[in-house]
Amino acid sequence: MSAITALAASIAAIIVWNVLLRRNVGEAMIVGFLVTAAFAGGDAPEVAWDGLVTALKEPITFAALAFVFVSTVLSEAGLMQRLVDILSSLLGRFRGGSAYAATASAGLFSTVAHAGPAIAATIGSITIPWMRRSNTDGETAALITAGNAGMGTTFPFGAAFFVLLASPTVSPVLDSSDVVPTMFVAGTWMVVMRLAITLVIVRRRGITAMSPDDIQPLRRTLGRGWTSMLIFVGIAVPVLATMGPTGHFVEHRIGEAGAEAIDLLIWMPVLVLLAGILVGRKTLPRGSRAWWRLLDTIGPKLSVVGVTMVCAFAASNVLNDLGLADQLGRQLHRLDGAPALLVAVLVGLVVVTVAGPLNSTATTAAVGPVGFLALTTAGVPPVAAFAALLVFASSEGASPPGAAPIYVASGIAEINPVRIFGPIIAYYLVPSLLFGVLIATGVLWVP
Repeated sequence: MSAITALAASIAAIIVWNVLLRRNVGEAMIVGFLVTAAFAGGDAPEVAWDGLVTALKEPITFAALAFVFVSTVLSEAGLMQRLVDILSSLLGRFRGGSAYAATASAGLFSTVAHAGPAIAATIGSITIPWMRRSNTDGETAALITAGNAGMGTTFPFGAAFFVLLASPTVSPVLDSSDVVPTMFVAGTWMVVMRLAITLVIVRRRGITAMSPDDIQPLRRTLGRGWTSMLIFVGIAVPVLATMGPTGHFVEHRIGEAGAEAIDLLIWMPVLVLLAGILVGRKTLPRGSRAWWRLLDTIGPKLSVVGVTMVCAFAASNVLNDLGLADQLGRQLHRLDGAPALLVAVLVGLVVVTVAGPLNSTATTAAVGPVGFLALTTAGVPPVAAFAALLVFASSEGASPPGAAPIYVASGIAEINPVRIFGPIIAYYLVPSLLFGVLIATGVLWVP
Protein backbone atom coordinates (compact mmCIF):
# COMPACT_ATOMS: atom_id res chain seq x y z
CA MET A 1 0.00 0.00 0.00
CA SER A 2 3.04 2.28 0.12
CA ALA A 3 2.47 3.62 -3.41
CA ILE A 4 -1.17 4.56 -2.69
CA THR A 5 -0.13 6.21 0.57
CA ALA A 6 2.65 8.04 -1.29
CA LEU A 7 0.14 9.31 -3.87
CA ALA A 8 -2.21 10.57 -1.14
CA ALA A 9 0.65 12.25 0.70
CA SER A 10 1.86 13.87 -2.53
CA ILE A 11 -1.61 15.29 -3.26
CA ALA A 12 -1.85 16.67 0.27
CA ALA A 13 1.61 18.23 0.03
CA ILE A 14 0.80 19.91 -3.30
CA ILE A 15 -2.46 21.35 -1.95
CA VAL A 16 -0.85 22.63 1.26
CA TRP A 17 2.09 24.22 -0.54
CA ASN A 18 0.09 25.75 -3.38
CA VAL A 19 -3.20 26.68 -1.67
CA LEU A 20 -2.51 27.18 2.02
CA LEU A 21 1.01 28.56 1.74
CA ARG A 22 0.20 30.36 -1.55
CA ARG A 23 3.40 29.30 -3.29
CA ASN A 24 3.52 28.73 -7.06
CA VAL A 25 2.64 25.37 -8.56
CA GLY A 26 6.24 24.70 -9.62
CA GLU A 27 7.41 24.74 -6.01
CA ALA A 28 4.40 22.65 -5.01
CA MET A 29 5.30 19.98 -7.55
CA ILE A 30 8.89 19.85 -6.24
CA VAL A 31 7.56 19.27 -2.73
CA GLY A 32 5.13 16.63 -4.04
CA PHE A 33 7.97 14.83 -5.82
CA LEU A 34 10.19 14.81 -2.72
CA VAL A 35 7.36 13.54 -0.53
CA THR A 36 6.66 10.76 -3.04
CA ALA A 37 10.30 9.72 -3.17
CA ALA A 38 10.51 9.60 0.63
CA PHE A 39 8.24 6.53 0.60
CA ALA A 40 11.04 4.54 -1.04
CA GLY A 41 12.76 4.48 2.34
CA GLY A 42 16.47 3.84 2.24
CA ASP A 43 16.38 3.70 -1.56
CA ALA A 44 14.81 7.17 -1.78
CA PRO A 45 17.90 9.00 -3.14
CA GLU A 46 18.51 6.42 -5.87
CA VAL A 47 14.81 6.11 -6.82
CA ALA A 48 14.39 9.89 -6.89
CA TRP A 49 17.48 10.37 -9.04
CA ASP A 50 16.45 7.68 -11.52
CA GLY A 51 12.97 9.15 -11.76
CA LEU A 52 14.35 12.64 -12.32
CA VAL A 53 16.85 11.57 -15.01
CA THR A 54 14.13 9.64 -16.87
CA ALA A 55 11.83 12.67 -16.71
CA LEU A 56 14.51 14.96 -18.13
CA LYS A 57 14.96 12.63 -21.11
CA GLU A 58 11.25 12.59 -21.97
CA PRO A 59 10.39 14.06 -25.43
CA ILE A 60 7.17 15.16 -23.73
CA THR A 61 9.15 17.62 -21.61
CA PHE A 62 10.52 19.30 -24.73
CA ALA A 63 7.08 19.45 -26.34
CA ALA A 64 5.44 21.04 -23.30
CA LEU A 65 8.08 23.77 -23.09
CA ALA A 66 8.02 24.28 -26.85
CA PHE A 67 4.29 24.95 -26.91
CA VAL A 68 4.61 27.55 -24.13
CA PHE A 69 7.25 29.33 -26.20
CA VAL A 70 5.19 29.02 -29.40
CA SER A 71 1.99 30.42 -27.88
CA THR A 72 3.86 33.46 -26.54
CA VAL A 73 5.51 34.17 -29.89
CA LEU A 74 2.17 33.85 -31.71
CA SER A 75 0.57 36.31 -29.30
CA GLU A 76 3.47 38.72 -29.78
CA ALA A 77 3.06 38.45 -33.55
CA GLY A 78 -0.56 39.62 -33.27
CA LEU A 79 -2.00 36.57 -34.99
CA MET A 80 -4.91 36.26 -32.57
CA GLN A 81 -5.96 39.84 -33.18
CA ARG A 82 -6.23 39.08 -36.90
CA LEU A 83 -8.27 35.93 -36.29
CA VAL A 84 -10.62 37.75 -33.90
CA ASP A 85 -11.06 40.50 -36.50
CA ILE A 86 -12.12 37.90 -39.09
CA LEU A 87 -14.55 36.26 -36.67
CA SER A 88 -16.01 39.65 -35.77
CA SER A 89 -16.55 40.45 -39.46
CA LEU A 90 -18.42 37.15 -39.82
CA LEU A 91 -20.42 37.21 -36.58
CA GLY A 92 -20.51 40.79 -35.34
CA ARG A 93 -23.75 41.84 -37.05
CA PHE A 94 -25.73 39.07 -35.35
CA ARG A 95 -27.23 39.38 -31.89
CA GLY A 96 -24.52 38.39 -29.40
CA GLY A 97 -21.88 38.50 -32.14
CA SER A 98 -19.14 39.70 -29.81
CA ALA A 99 -19.85 36.83 -27.38
CA TYR A 100 -19.76 34.24 -30.17
CA ALA A 101 -16.54 35.77 -31.52
CA ALA A 102 -15.03 35.61 -28.03
CA THR A 103 -15.96 31.93 -27.71
CA ALA A 104 -14.80 30.90 -31.18
CA SER A 105 -11.51 32.80 -30.91
CA ALA A 106 -10.83 31.25 -27.49
CA GLY A 107 -11.36 27.84 -29.07
CA LEU A 108 -8.90 28.61 -31.87
CA PHE A 109 -6.30 30.01 -29.48
CA SER A 110 -6.71 26.95 -27.23
CA THR A 111 -5.26 24.73 -29.94
CA VAL A 112 -1.86 26.41 -29.53
CA ALA A 113 -2.04 27.99 -26.06
CA HIS A 114 -3.21 25.74 -23.25
CA ALA A 115 -2.90 27.85 -20.11
CA GLY A 116 -6.27 29.16 -18.93
CA PRO A 117 -4.96 32.50 -17.58
CA ALA A 118 -3.13 33.16 -20.88
CA ILE A 119 -6.27 32.43 -22.91
CA ALA A 120 -8.38 34.65 -20.67
CA ALA A 121 -5.85 37.49 -20.82
CA THR A 122 -5.15 37.33 -24.57
CA ILE A 123 -8.72 36.88 -25.79
CA GLY A 124 -10.31 38.87 -22.98
CA SER A 125 -8.21 41.96 -23.60
CA ILE A 126 -9.64 42.09 -27.14
CA THR A 127 -13.20 40.85 -26.71
CA ILE A 128 -14.30 42.13 -23.28
CA PRO A 129 -14.26 45.79 -24.43
CA TRP A 130 -16.21 44.74 -27.54
CA MET A 131 -18.78 42.86 -25.46
CA ARG A 132 -19.19 45.87 -23.17
CA ARG A 133 -20.09 47.99 -26.22
CA SER A 134 -22.69 45.36 -27.25
CA ASN A 135 -25.01 45.99 -24.29
CA THR A 136 -23.12 43.38 -22.22
CA ASP A 137 -22.53 44.08 -18.54
CA GLY A 138 -19.09 43.49 -17.06
CA GLU A 139 -20.15 40.40 -15.14
CA THR A 140 -21.41 38.65 -18.27
CA ALA A 141 -18.29 39.58 -20.25
CA ALA A 142 -16.05 38.22 -17.49
CA LEU A 143 -18.23 35.10 -17.15
CA ILE A 144 -17.92 34.22 -20.85
CA THR A 145 -14.18 34.95 -20.94
CA ALA A 146 -13.34 32.92 -17.83
CA GLY A 147 -15.64 30.06 -18.81
CA ASN A 148 -13.94 29.74 -22.19
CA ALA A 149 -10.44 29.56 -20.70
CA GLY A 150 -10.74 25.88 -19.78
CA MET A 151 -10.74 24.77 -23.41
CA GLY A 152 -6.95 24.87 -23.44
CA THR A 153 -6.85 21.72 -21.31
CA THR A 154 -8.95 19.69 -23.72
CA PHE A 155 -6.88 20.23 -26.87
CA PRO A 156 -3.48 18.59 -27.34
CA PHE A 157 -0.75 19.48 -26.40
CA GLY A 158 -1.15 21.14 -23.02
CA ALA A 159 0.76 20.39 -19.85
CA ALA A 160 -2.11 18.30 -18.44
CA PHE A 161 -2.14 16.25 -21.66
CA PHE A 162 1.53 15.38 -21.27
CA VAL A 163 1.30 14.73 -17.54
CA LEU A 164 -1.54 12.25 -18.00
CA LEU A 165 0.10 10.58 -21.01
CA ALA A 166 3.29 9.96 -19.02
CA SER A 167 1.54 8.70 -15.87
CA PRO A 168 2.29 5.14 -14.73
CA THR A 169 -1.22 3.82 -15.44
CA VAL A 170 -1.56 5.43 -18.88
CA SER A 171 1.86 5.12 -20.54
CA PRO A 172 1.78 1.28 -20.80
CA VAL A 173 -1.60 1.49 -22.55
CA LEU A 174 -1.56 4.61 -24.76
CA ASP A 175 0.92 6.73 -26.69
CA SER A 176 0.58 10.13 -28.36
CA SER A 177 -0.64 8.73 -31.70
CA ASP A 178 -3.54 7.03 -29.88
CA VAL A 179 -4.88 10.15 -28.20
CA VAL A 180 -4.05 13.11 -30.47
CA PRO A 181 -7.09 12.67 -32.76
CA THR A 182 -9.21 11.80 -29.71
CA MET A 183 -8.36 15.06 -27.98
CA PHE A 184 -8.93 17.19 -31.07
CA VAL A 185 -12.45 15.75 -31.25
CA ALA A 186 -12.96 16.15 -27.48
CA GLY A 187 -11.74 19.74 -27.73
CA THR A 188 -14.17 20.37 -30.57
CA TRP A 189 -17.01 19.01 -28.42
CA MET A 190 -16.05 21.51 -25.73
CA VAL A 191 -16.13 24.37 -28.25
CA VAL A 192 -19.60 23.25 -29.36
CA MET A 193 -20.70 23.08 -25.74
CA ARG A 194 -19.50 26.61 -25.06
CA LEU A 195 -21.14 27.98 -28.19
CA ALA A 196 -24.43 26.48 -26.95
CA ILE A 197 -23.82 28.03 -23.52
CA THR A 198 -23.11 31.38 -25.19
CA LEU A 199 -26.44 31.14 -27.03
CA VAL A 200 -28.25 30.66 -23.71
CA ILE A 201 -26.36 33.56 -22.08
CA VAL A 202 -27.04 35.86 -25.05
CA ARG A 203 -30.77 35.17 -24.87
CA ARG A 204 -31.03 35.42 -21.11
CA ARG A 205 -28.90 38.50 -20.65
CA GLY A 206 -29.91 40.63 -23.61
CA ILE A 207 -26.60 40.91 -25.46
CA THR A 208 -26.98 42.82 -28.72
CA ALA A 209 -25.01 42.95 -31.98
CA MET A 210 -21.51 44.42 -31.94
CA SER A 211 -21.00 48.12 -32.29
CA PRO A 212 -20.55 48.99 -36.00
CA ASP A 213 -17.27 50.71 -35.08
CA ASP A 214 -15.86 47.33 -34.06
CA ILE A 215 -16.82 45.52 -37.30
CA GLN A 216 -14.52 45.75 -40.29
CA PRO A 217 -15.49 44.56 -43.79
CA LEU A 218 -14.78 40.85 -44.25
CA ARG A 219 -12.79 41.56 -47.42
CA ARG A 220 -10.42 43.76 -45.40
CA THR A 221 -9.97 41.41 -42.43
CA LEU A 222 -9.46 38.39 -44.69
CA GLY A 223 -7.03 40.28 -46.88
CA ARG A 224 -5.00 41.31 -43.88
CA GLY A 225 -5.37 38.21 -41.74
CA TRP A 226 -5.97 35.08 -43.81
CA THR A 227 -2.32 34.13 -43.47
CA SER A 228 -2.76 33.83 -39.70
CA MET A 229 -4.70 30.61 -40.33
CA LEU A 230 -1.53 29.04 -41.73
CA ILE A 231 -0.46 28.25 -38.17
CA PHE A 232 -3.03 25.44 -38.22
CA VAL A 233 -1.16 23.91 -41.16
CA GLY A 234 1.66 23.30 -38.70
CA ILE A 235 -0.76 21.19 -36.68
CA ALA A 236 -2.37 19.43 -39.64
CA VAL A 237 0.77 18.36 -41.52
CA PRO A 238 2.34 16.11 -38.81
CA VAL A 239 -1.08 14.64 -37.96
CA LEU A 240 -1.85 13.81 -41.59
CA ALA A 241 1.65 12.43 -42.10
CA THR A 242 1.29 9.93 -39.27
CA MET A 243 -2.38 8.88 -39.23
CA GLY A 244 -5.05 7.42 -41.47
CA PRO A 245 -4.80 7.00 -45.25
CA THR A 246 -2.37 9.90 -45.62
CA GLY A 247 -0.13 8.35 -42.99
CA HIS A 248 -0.11 5.05 -44.93
CA PHE A 249 0.76 6.98 -48.10
CA VAL A 250 3.68 8.73 -46.39
CA GLU A 251 4.91 5.42 -44.97
CA HIS A 252 4.77 3.86 -48.43
CA ARG A 253 6.76 6.73 -49.93
CA ILE A 254 9.49 7.14 -47.32
CA GLY A 255 9.52 3.73 -45.68
CA GLU A 256 8.54 2.53 -42.23
CA ALA A 257 11.71 3.83 -40.58
CA GLY A 258 11.21 7.29 -42.05
CA ALA A 259 7.56 7.40 -41.00
CA GLU A 260 8.44 6.39 -37.45
CA ALA A 261 10.89 9.29 -37.31
CA ILE A 262 8.01 11.78 -37.66
CA ASP A 263 7.36 12.43 -33.97
CA LEU A 264 4.25 14.54 -33.35
CA LEU A 265 5.66 15.85 -30.10
CA ILE A 266 8.72 17.22 -31.88
CA TRP A 267 7.44 18.34 -35.27
CA MET A 268 4.15 19.94 -34.34
CA PRO A 269 5.53 22.78 -32.16
CA VAL A 270 8.40 23.29 -34.60
CA LEU A 271 6.10 23.66 -37.63
CA VAL A 272 3.61 25.87 -35.78
CA LEU A 273 6.47 28.12 -34.68
CA LEU A 274 7.89 28.33 -38.23
CA ALA A 275 4.45 29.18 -39.62
CA GLY A 276 3.94 31.81 -36.92
CA ILE A 277 7.31 33.44 -37.60
CA LEU A 278 6.67 33.41 -41.35
CA VAL A 279 3.22 34.97 -41.02
CA GLY A 280 4.05 37.41 -38.24
CA ARG A 281 7.57 38.36 -39.31
CA LYS A 282 6.63 42.03 -39.75
CA THR A 283 5.25 42.40 -36.24
CA LEU A 284 7.75 40.28 -34.33
CA PRO A 285 10.59 41.95 -32.40
CA ARG A 286 13.44 43.35 -34.47
CA GLY A 287 16.97 43.28 -33.21
CA SER A 288 18.65 41.33 -30.44
CA ARG A 289 17.53 43.68 -27.65
CA ALA A 290 13.86 43.35 -28.58
CA TRP A 291 14.14 39.57 -28.73
CA TRP A 292 15.91 39.49 -25.37
CA ARG A 293 13.01 41.49 -23.88
CA LEU A 294 10.56 38.96 -25.30
CA LEU A 295 12.62 36.04 -23.99
CA ASP A 296 12.71 37.77 -20.62
CA THR A 297 8.90 37.62 -20.48
CA ILE A 298 8.83 33.98 -21.62
CA GLY A 299 11.50 32.82 -19.18
CA PRO A 300 9.37 32.79 -16.00
CA LYS A 301 6.60 30.88 -17.78
CA LEU A 302 9.05 28.30 -19.08
CA SER A 303 10.64 27.87 -15.66
CA VAL A 304 7.33 27.16 -13.92
CA VAL A 305 6.07 24.85 -16.67
CA GLY A 306 9.42 23.09 -16.94
CA VAL A 307 9.70 22.44 -13.21
CA THR A 308 6.06 21.36 -13.05
CA MET A 309 6.42 18.91 -15.93
CA VAL A 310 9.73 17.40 -14.83
CA CYS A 311 8.57 16.94 -11.24
CA ALA A 312 5.23 15.49 -12.33
CA PHE A 313 6.99 12.97 -14.60
CA ALA A 314 9.62 12.19 -11.96
CA ALA A 315 6.94 11.59 -9.32
CA SER A 316 5.08 9.32 -11.77
CA ASN A 317 8.28 7.33 -12.32
CA VAL A 318 8.76 6.94 -8.57
CA LEU A 319 5.15 5.85 -8.09
CA ASN A 320 5.62 3.33 -10.87
CA ASP A 321 8.69 1.94 -9.11
CA LEU A 322 6.67 1.72 -5.89
CA GLY A 323 4.06 -0.40 -7.69
CA LEU A 324 1.18 2.06 -7.89
CA ALA A 325 -0.57 0.41 -10.85
CA ASP A 326 -0.64 -3.04 -9.23
CA GLN A 327 -1.75 -1.70 -5.86
CA LEU A 328 -4.50 0.43 -7.37
CA GLY A 329 -5.62 -2.48 -9.51
CA ARG A 330 -6.15 -4.66 -6.44
CA GLN A 331 -8.14 -1.92 -4.71
CA LEU A 332 -10.24 -1.09 -7.74
CA HIS A 333 -11.37 -4.68 -8.11
CA ARG A 334 -13.93 -3.67 -5.49
CA LEU A 335 -15.62 -1.72 -8.28
CA ASP A 336 -16.10 -4.87 -10.36
CA GLY A 337 -19.66 -4.91 -11.60
CA ALA A 338 -20.26 -1.21 -10.92
CA PRO A 339 -21.89 0.52 -13.91
CA ALA A 340 -19.54 2.64 -16.02
CA LEU A 341 -21.93 5.57 -15.60
CA LEU A 342 -21.63 5.48 -11.81
CA VAL A 343 -17.83 5.20 -11.93
CA ALA A 344 -17.59 8.05 -14.45
CA VAL A 345 -19.72 10.31 -12.25
CA LEU A 346 -17.68 9.48 -9.14
CA VAL A 347 -14.34 10.01 -10.91
CA GLY A 348 -15.63 13.25 -12.43
CA LEU A 349 -16.71 14.57 -9.03
CA VAL A 350 -13.30 13.74 -7.55
CA VAL A 351 -11.41 15.47 -10.38
CA VAL A 352 -13.67 18.54 -10.34
CA THR A 353 -13.30 18.80 -6.56
CA VAL A 354 -9.50 18.62 -6.71
CA ALA A 355 -9.49 21.12 -9.61
CA GLY A 356 -11.06 23.69 -7.29
CA PRO A 357 -7.86 24.53 -5.41
CA LEU A 358 -5.40 23.27 -8.05
CA ASN A 359 -4.88 24.03 -11.75
CA SER A 360 -5.52 21.41 -14.42
CA THR A 361 -1.88 20.26 -14.58
CA ALA A 362 -1.55 19.66 -10.85
CA THR A 363 -5.01 18.09 -10.78
CA THR A 364 -4.11 15.66 -13.56
CA ALA A 365 -0.81 14.78 -11.90
CA ALA A 366 -2.55 14.18 -8.58
CA VAL A 367 -5.62 12.15 -9.48
CA GLY A 368 -5.29 11.39 -13.20
CA PRO A 369 -3.57 7.98 -12.81
CA VAL A 370 -6.16 6.78 -10.30
CA GLY A 371 -9.07 8.10 -12.35
CA PHE A 372 -7.79 6.46 -15.54
CA LEU A 373 -7.43 3.07 -13.90
CA ALA A 374 -10.87 3.36 -12.26
CA LEU A 375 -12.53 4.20 -15.57
CA THR A 376 -10.79 1.49 -17.60
CA THR A 377 -11.48 -1.09 -14.87
CA ALA A 378 -15.18 -0.22 -15.23
CA GLY A 379 -14.98 -0.96 -18.95
CA VAL A 380 -14.45 2.52 -20.36
CA PRO A 381 -12.18 2.38 -23.46
CA PRO A 382 -8.72 3.82 -22.66
CA VAL A 383 -8.93 6.69 -25.18
CA ALA A 384 -12.38 7.68 -23.87
CA ALA A 385 -11.10 7.53 -20.28
CA PHE A 386 -8.15 9.75 -21.24
CA ALA A 387 -10.43 12.30 -22.91
CA ALA A 388 -12.97 12.29 -20.09
CA LEU A 389 -10.30 12.96 -17.47
CA LEU A 390 -8.98 16.01 -19.34
CA VAL A 391 -12.52 17.31 -19.84
CA PHE A 392 -13.11 16.93 -16.08
CA ALA A 393 -9.81 18.69 -15.36
CA SER A 394 -10.69 21.53 -17.73
CA SER A 395 -13.22 22.69 -15.14
CA GLU A 396 -10.33 24.37 -13.27
CA GLY A 397 -11.05 27.51 -15.27
CA ALA A 398 -14.56 27.52 -13.82
CA SER A 399 -13.83 26.32 -10.28
CA PRO A 400 -14.04 29.16 -7.77
CA PRO A 401 -12.42 30.35 -5.67
CA GLY A 402 -9.05 29.16 -6.95
CA ALA A 403 -9.43 29.50 -10.74
CA ALA A 404 -7.01 32.13 -12.04
CA PRO A 405 -8.99 32.86 -15.27
CA ILE A 406 -11.85 34.19 -13.14
CA TYR A 407 -9.62 36.86 -11.65
CA VAL A 408 -7.92 37.67 -14.95
CA ALA A 409 -11.25 38.19 -16.72
CA SER A 410 -12.76 40.07 -13.80
CA GLY A 411 -9.77 42.41 -13.69
CA ILE A 412 -10.13 43.26 -17.38
CA ALA A 413 -13.89 43.78 -16.97
CA GLU A 414 -13.37 45.71 -13.72
CA ILE A 415 -15.90 43.75 -11.68
CA ASN A 416 -15.88 41.91 -8.35
CA PRO A 417 -14.95 38.28 -9.21
CA VAL A 418 -17.12 36.90 -6.41
CA ARG A 419 -20.21 37.97 -8.36
CA ILE A 420 -19.58 35.37 -11.08
CA PHE A 421 -18.76 32.44 -8.78
CA GLY A 422 -22.31 31.07 -8.87
CA PRO A 423 -22.98 31.66 -12.59
CA ILE A 424 -19.69 30.13 -13.71
CA ILE A 425 -20.42 26.94 -11.75
CA ALA A 426 -23.87 26.67 -13.31
CA TYR A 427 -22.94 27.63 -16.86
CA TYR A 428 -19.49 26.04 -17.24
CA LEU A 429 -18.41 23.74 -14.41
CA VAL A 430 -21.51 21.51 -14.32
CA PRO A 431 -21.64 21.11 -18.13
CA SER A 432 -17.92 20.18 -18.15
CA LEU A 433 -18.67 17.42 -15.66
CA LEU A 434 -21.65 16.28 -17.73
CA PHE A 435 -19.73 16.22 -21.02
CA GLY A 436 -16.91 14.24 -19.45
CA VAL A 437 -19.40 11.63 -18.28
CA LEU A 438 -21.01 11.52 -21.75
CA ILE A 439 -17.60 10.92 -23.36
CA ALA A 440 -16.69 8.20 -20.85
CA THR A 441 -20.00 6.39 -21.39
CA GLY A 442 -19.82 6.61 -25.19
CA VAL A 443 -22.76 8.94 -25.67
CA LEU A 444 -20.43 11.53 -27.21
CA TRP A 445 -18.21 9.98 -29.87
CA VAL A 446 -14.43 10.28 -29.77
CA PRO A 447 -12.09 8.32 -32.08
